[in-house]
Amino acid sequence: MRNSSLAWAPPLYFLYYAAAAALVPFLVIYYQELGLKGTQIGFLAGIPPLLSLASAPVWGAVVDKTGRHKFSLLIAMGGVIFCALALSNFETFAWLIPVVILFSFFSAPIMPIVDSTTMSLLGVQKDRYGKIRLWGAIGWGIAAPIVGMLIESGSISWSFWSYAGLMGLGLLVVLRMPAGERTGAMPQGGFRLFLGNPRWLIFLMVIFSGGVVLSMIGNFLFIFLDTLGANKFTLGLMLTMATLSELPVLFFSNRLLRRWNAKQLMGAALLFYAIRGLALSFVFTPALALFLQLLHGPTFSLMWIAGVSYADQIAPVGFETTAQGLFTGVLLGIGSTAGALLGGWLYEYVGLVSMFRLSGLISLVGLGFLFLMEKMKSEYSF
Repeated sequence: MRNSSLAWAPPLYFLYYAAAAALVPFLVIYYQELGLKGTQIGFLAGIPPLLSLASAPVWGAVVDKTGRHKFSLLIAMGGVIFCALALSNFETFAWLIPVVILFSFFSAPIMPIVDSTTMSLLGVQKDRYGKIRLWGAIGWGIAAPIVGMLIESGSISWSFWSYAGLMGLGLLVVLRMPAGERTGAMPQGGFRLFLGNPRWLIFLMVIFSGGVVLSMIGNFLFIFLDTLGANKFTLGLMLTMATLSELPVLFFSNRLLRRWNAKQLMGAALLFYAIRGLALSFVFTPALALFLQLLHGPTFSLMWIAGVSYADQIAPVGFETTAQGLFTGVLLGIGSTAGALLGGWLYEYVGLVSMFRLSGLISLVGLGFLFLMEKMKSEYSF
């Protein structure tokens, strides 16, 4: 790492996503072991994306106003560790709800704060963000199978303790992060600077489209594979393939951003999403679905690095963390929730094949918003 002020970033991305891999995929299993009903599990699973939409931008605004990025990150990470350990000690649905809400509230701002701080410290080398974010994919890819084996040989409690341990190490890494306290007055306008700006509204519609498709494919792919007769090993291999597909996209993201701008990369990601959804609708064996999993990198990872980059570019001065919070909240919050609800309805009434085809159409709608963004470029100085 050429920039010594960013020495903390790669290990923090690694530890955060390793912790997420240790817990997030296994929460549903924990809920099942508690004997919760399907509707109760769905309700608990729907809380994090909704809270992400509500709390990530609010946290971002507070951080931007105070400039206390490091302090806020320590509070948020300490909060998720406490909530994760508390979650492992509650067994009734009524008690799980407030704990999941608190867990979601504290987890929502972590990546927006880390992303905005990383982009700020990169300065004129912002296109190197992907190579730093690459360590998150590596952390996820390493932790998921290891924790899975620990759970299989022991109990689900390994998931919670692994998460707490990895996030605890992340807390120690954050102590090396520059304080970055703000000096000077904050610009006036708050969220009006975002919601009253046509380029931000169109950008968020593009990101919303990507979030819907991401959720539709992500939430229902394993169900689709199960109908094709895929075994558990194949399902695990799907996650591995997804992680591997992210690595080249993230590693070469600086070259991609130099060769094409962020809007063009978002367009490419949406186009790949359309291809992925349409192709999945014609899959008839798990092996073909496994091959198509290689499109996870050119879809999700490409959308992520392009979205982070563009949000940073068009963020009003002094509202960089708020911008990343809005990006995350729309992509993984309202977009994810809408995709899960729409996907569930389509799954029940028209089937998964039609659902995948519609996901491709939604991707093309997102492309349409991008064309609109380009058409308005001269008027609004995009």
